[in-house]
Amino acid sequence: MDKNMAIKNWDSLDNWQKFDMFGLMLGITPTANFPPSTSISKFREDFAKAKHIVIVTGAGVSAESGVPTFRGPGGYWRNKKVQELATVEHFEKNPSLTWQFYHHRREGMVTKLPNKAHIAIAECEKRLKSQGRRVVVITQNIDELHKRAGSENILEMHGSLFKIRCTKCQDVTANTDSPICPALAGKGAPDFEADEDNIPLDELPRCKKAGCGGLMRPHVVWFGEALDPSILAKAEEELEKCDLCLLIGTSSVVKPVALFGPRLSILGIPVAEFNTEETPVTKSLGYHFRGPACTLIPEALAKHESEPER
Repeated sequence: MDKNMAIKNWDSLDNWQKFDMFGLMLGITPTANFPPSTSISKFREDFAKAKHIVIVTGAGVSAESGVPTFRGPGGYWRNKKVQELATVEHFEKNPSLTWQFYHHRREGMVTKLPNKAHIAIAECEKRLKSQGRRVVVITQNIDELHKRAGSENILEMHGSLFKIRCTKCQDVTANTDSPICPALAGKGAPDFEADEDNIPLDELPRCKKAGCGGLMRPHVVWFGEALDPSILAKAEEELEKCDLCLLIGTSSVVKPVALFGPRLSILGIPVAEFNTEETPVTKSLGYHFRGPACTLIPEALAKHESEPER
């Protein structure tokens, strides 16, 4: 976008374009020089007034349920970095190994349960719905723990471990089979000494749609892939209506989700970050609460005294 042209047509720009112009002209957000508030009582005042709450969640929420984040020094499965394994290129080269990794992740979720943060979010959504207020979760997680906790308004930006997509006909189906196919039973051990079984292509998950039979892949967004444009469009529709945003357990480094909070904050919408550490966007937000989500979120989303009795 040409800067001079954009300035001349400022009134015709949508909110996101105006945000991008601020970044282009200033290099920072207007609130970047002010420390975010740590007042939970002040946040609770904004919470009590909010009619359309967007909650953006990342790996930090599920980590408190024992779900591996696969980021940082521990981001390995066997001797492979996940950033290299979870790619289209690796799947095309070695679909057997890719499926063993995802089988391991799927099976590992059997012992993982929604934690207090997931449950508080789901209970808040249900409670506020009866008041004509909306809560929607935009999650970067693929573990479906929000769904299992009872949340209904969920946008899965990176897909789901429990959905599969045909590489031939592109049909997407939910699948919770354990194992997902007989050949994967007992496979996917993460230890470095595990045998690298080369499962024949025709024994890997296949499409069950009549006349297809194509190779299935996990319905997740791999490194280097674009987000589903329809999901991204729905997320932006929710952000346009948002009057309070919570960023919970997200590192705020993966775009475009990393820009959601700052974009809202620059428009004067309260944005609260809940994390165990500061992130690259912390200083551009209205609130920052440091600590585990399981401790912070139940208090933050508890019933406010101004809410009507049921």
